[in-house]
Amino acid sequence: MENFAAIDFETANNALSSICSVGIVIVKEGSIADHFYSLVKPQPWEFNYWNIKVHGIHASDVKDAPSFPEVWAKVVPLVGDLPFVAHNKSFDETCLKQVFQMYKLPYPNYKFYCTYNTARKKLKTEVHDYKLPTVAAYCGYHLANHHHALADAEACAVIAQRIL
Repeated sequence: MENFAAIDFETANNALSSICSVGIVIVKEGSIADHFYSLVKPQPWEFNYWNIKVHGIHASDVKDAPSFPEVWAKVVPLVGDLPFVAHNKSFDETCLKQVFQMYKLPYPNYKFYCTYNTARKKLKTEVHDYKLPTVAAYCGYHLANHHHALADAEACAVIAQRIL
């Protein structure tokens, strides 16, 4: 795959609409052309201990962050009509659909591809699991800051270039 936007979300709680950060890596003609990262003021406004333990984002980190619609207004021109790629698209695509629904925004039916599912099909005997750090390492990318949305999107972009 030569042209796409790798995307990753982190959420504040169990509600998949509670996006508290987003990372996007734009790949054009097989090369990383741009990237975007933002903290997001999540809705609903509640932070789950376990989510914080995973990504390290606290309520105090996002209290002055822009809302999702403000952030997405910056994303749209970067992404254009590129398809999205996510490692476990069911999570990221559902987050996006639910946050659009929560803000009563019309959902543009983005096309999503999944590096997790592709890795399961193509790397059956090559890796011991299909977690993002494992598949990224197989593809030559050391994921040093797992669960930082931009780092995860970068890892996903590398994986997509290699196996999609």
